[in-house]
Amino acid sequence: MFSGTTGIQHEEALIFEREHHNASSIQLPGVEAELSSELLAFQRQKSAHIPNLSEPETVRHFVRMSQWNHGIETGFYPLGSCTMKHNPRINEQIARLDGFAHIHPEQADESVQGTLQIMHQLSQDLGEISGFAHVSLQPAAGAHGELTGLMMIRACMDERKQTQRRVVLVPDSAHGTNPASAALCGMRTIEIPSASNGRIDLEILATYLNDEVAAFMITNPNTTGMFESDIQRICDMVHEAGALVYGDGANLNALVGMARPGDMGIDCLHINVHKTFATPHGGGGPGAGPIAVNDTLAAFLPVPRIIKTEDEHYHLQYEATQSIGSMLGSMGQVGVLLRASAYIAAFGRDKLHMIAQDAVLNANYVLSRLKDHYDVPFAGLCKHECLLTDAKQQEYGIKTLDIAKYLIDLGMHPMTVYFPLIVQGAMLIEPTETESKQTLDDFCDAMIDIARMAKEEPEPLHQAPQKPIRTRLDEVQAARKPVLVWPEEA
Repeated sequence: MFSGTTGIQHEEALIFEREHHNASSIQLPGVEAELSSELLAFQRQKSAHIPNLSEPETVRHFVRMSQWNHGIETGFYPLGSCTMKHNPRINEQIARLDGFAHIHPEQADESVQGTLQIMHQLSQDLGEISGFAHVSLQPAAGAHGELTGLMMIRACMDERKQTQRRVVLVPDSAHGTNPASAALCGMRTIEIPSASNGRIDLEILATYLNDEVAAFMITNPNTTGMFESDIQRICDMVHEAGALVYGDGANLNALVGMARPGDMGIDCLHINVHKTFATPHGGGGPGAGPIAVNDTLAAFLPVPRIIKTEDEHYHLQYEATQSIGSMLGSMGQVGVLLRASAYIAAFGRDKLHMIAQDAVLNANYVLSRLKDHYDVPFAGLCKHECLLTDAKQQEYGIKTLDIAKYLIDLGMHPMTVYFPLIVQGAMLIEPTETESKQTLDDFCDAMIDIARMAKEEPEPLHQAPQKPIRTRLDEVQAARKPVLVWPEEA
């Protein structure tokens, strides 16, 4: 690791400025055909400045950047509310098998029976795990699953001739994608304040339920790491008001194999396979967010749907009169879904509950070791993630950001900071089930030492991080005057 951006590290960081004209770069052929008028409308007004570098120089640049980055493969990654767990390599091998990796989305059903069979089985597995009778694998991410679910809820309300129902109630502790998904669906959100214990206040909820409400979106466990113990009563209240309950499945990792959202009264749930079933997370690549629903919404599921006939034949069915239509081409993001299927199969029915048990155990172990050193805003056992605040450290001028930045110098990725927004100075920690006790102890020891430093020697915390290629940035200036292109004058 390096301090600042000096010397050869500075040159590597600015490789775009190291262009020379003698490099033997790879030259791509030009476009021989004449561009259509539609494409010409998007043509650049001036040539892009792409540095002329040799292949070794280019490879070194990107490898060097990967070495500067922190990932789950390089260190502990306790990013609360995001479940950054290990991705088993066997899952990668399965997804790369020729029979899976080399098929085309538009192939005839007869030529991809094996893949269709596995996708059909996965949809059944996810339905059984979540407690729903109907599952679509189409959505390409969790937020896409939310959009799909809310589109189905809107279609259901329209089918009931209740077109005035365009309001979605969202707790103030919700993930940011919840109101965004509702807005994209042409609905408006109303925020519901949480009670002092971090959970839904039933009396407050009751005052918002009327004939304009289409859905109530809830995450359980919620983003404070607490289980909504009144979930069945909440669902009953929403249903009695004529609305439906949407379950944000981001925190399913705390329940898998132990409890099922469908049994709690929830009508619709998206499943983040990158969080719960160890498919790759982030980086802008393909994702998957299957959507599971009960009988109320089944008719509105997107197409195509994977159908199994009596003679064990599988095909994609596109005809469904009440369907909201297609949300993604073909059967979904097959490569990602194969990884999820492999993770589920590795545990099997008799061991699947260990995912939630170990995740919850790990989170509560961290909480038990740190509760005397940091403020705990909500009393009681947590689920798969624990929530702390910087209230004790602020007495010495140390804030959550200082703690997070110092963890970087120790080779650990910071926890989620300042979320959920309802908690001042929040630090949301999720160790997941794939971390060992030794790793958790190393993290807890570091956090305890940081609490000591806050009292005795706070200055290194203010100056952190010092070891990475980038030291602490001026975040105010970065927000007010962002540099979004290179070079800056482009």
